[in-house]
Amino acid sequence: MKNFYITTTLPYVNADPHIGFALEIIQADAIARYQRLLGREVIFNTGTDEHGLKIHRKAEEQGMSTQEYCDMYAARFDGLKTLLNLSYTHFIRTTDAHHKAAAQEFWNRCMESGDIYKKNYQVKYCVGCELEKTDSELEDGKCPLHPKNEIELIDEENYFFRFSAYQEKLLKLYDENPRFVLPTHRLEEIRNFVKGGLQDFSISRIKEKMPWGVPVPGDDDHVMYVWFDALVNYISTLGWPEGEANFQENWPGIQVAGKDNLRQQSAMWQAMLMSAGLPNSEQIFIHGFITSEGQKMSKSLGNVVSPKEIVEEFGIDAVRFYLLGALPAYDDGDFSRERFQEYYTAHLVNGVGNLTSRILTMLEKYADGKVPKQAQDIFGIQEFWVNYKSNMEKFAFDEVVKETNTLVGKCDGIISEQKPWEKVKNGEDISDLLYQLAECLAHIGGALYPIIPQSAQRILGAFGLDAQEMNIENIKSGILQGGESATKGEILFARLD
Repeated sequence: MKNFYITTTLPYVNADPHIGFALEIIQADAIARYQRLLGREVIFNTGTDEHGLKIHRKAEEQGMSTQEYCDMYAARFDGLKTLLNLSYTHFIRTTDAHHKAAAQEFWNRCMESGDIYKKNYQVKYCVGCELEKTDSELEDGKCPLHPKNEIELIDEENYFFRFSAYQEKLLKLYDENPRFVLPTHRLEEIRNFVKGGLQDFSISRIKEKMPWGVPVPGDDDHVMYVWFDALVNYISTLGWPEGEANFQENWPGIQVAGKDNLRQQSAMWQAMLMSAGLPNSEQIFIHGFITSEGQKMSKSLGNVVSPKEIVEEFGIDAVRFYLLGALPAYDDGDFSRERFQEYYTAHLVNGVGNLTSRILTMLEKYADGKVPKQAQDIFGIQEFWVNYKSNMEKFAFDEVVKETNTLVGKCDGIISEQKPWEKVKNGEDISDLLYQLAECLAHIGGALYPIIPQSAQRILGAFGLDAQEMNIENIKSGILQGGESATKGEILFARLD
């Protein structure tokens, strides 16, 4: 099978990691782990975007060199790997020497295509977004995403990318690939944007005014505009341009991004790839924002949620489970401590955790800690995996969790209905039922591995199984053969005080 490549966007290193980026990178991690369960070799990329005016000013505010500032924050973002139990294989920084060289080669190829030119221009600019803004995009003269920032007026000579030349090619790309952007309403959004006409965009800044950036090839007076440089990371991380074999083996890939990145990922970057003569991305998944108890998160309101704080309080898997299961995959979702605690108790403590304990306890009590020999499946496992695969491949994580919770409920229902403890008292043989319950629990463990890997491995480990050695295509017909030892262990999810 062809390698599977997935990448997040690269967050700016101008603040600590927040819950919104935690959502994005956990979503990407779930996809990566799912693809590994299919038996594919996965390249999973993330990293940090370290150029631009916003970062340069932040470093000056803190009295640090810009590189020192970037080093400090890059380490904090790389720390998410342990904090959130992530499985990424590549962590790229846009200040890496190889990335800078790749960005310059990409520039040269777009220049050779005739898509880079120089002109004097005036524009309104939001430093927070690092994007030009039209009057229609502003509210009361300010960017709605960064209302505390003053809109700046830029009046200088810059290099431009001939974005306007790619309107028809982009529309053709969308028409020929109806799943190019998911969810579909985001594809319609970007299609309508492109249909409305494209304006060439600036791709450089005068070095004297903004010294922190990748030098423009052949012009020492300019550095690259941050978006042009940063987008190239998706291929520079694969060793492009000199590592052609590795690049061709892994590109194109899947990109995960927030809805505020729709234009950059699905239009600007795609036009740039066309200009450089490179294949377009395979697919782009766009997720929504996270609000805090119905309000937009903001430092001034004091409602910004730190992933570090909630992981330290509730545990890694509790956070992953909430972000993937309780929030809508395609739209904005809300984080509140009350709902978090309710969801955790209902579906992890009283759901997965309680079921695991019940089944393993019965195996220990009624089968000497051994899984009985095989019996007929009574839980519709084949249908479950069909739905699971469909939802995973359209990034409907909330539906994946919902289906798995339903399977947990089926197991609990069978136990309540069959009352195995009464059957034992009456001298009835319950070995078939115990096998079916154990088998179902093993499938639940496999299904949950992309979502809550630590807890899923504990479920599978109770039967001596290793999630990283499993393959979904092989386990659909059965995981347990009978005769495996079943070890109860500690409870999976503690009740909240």
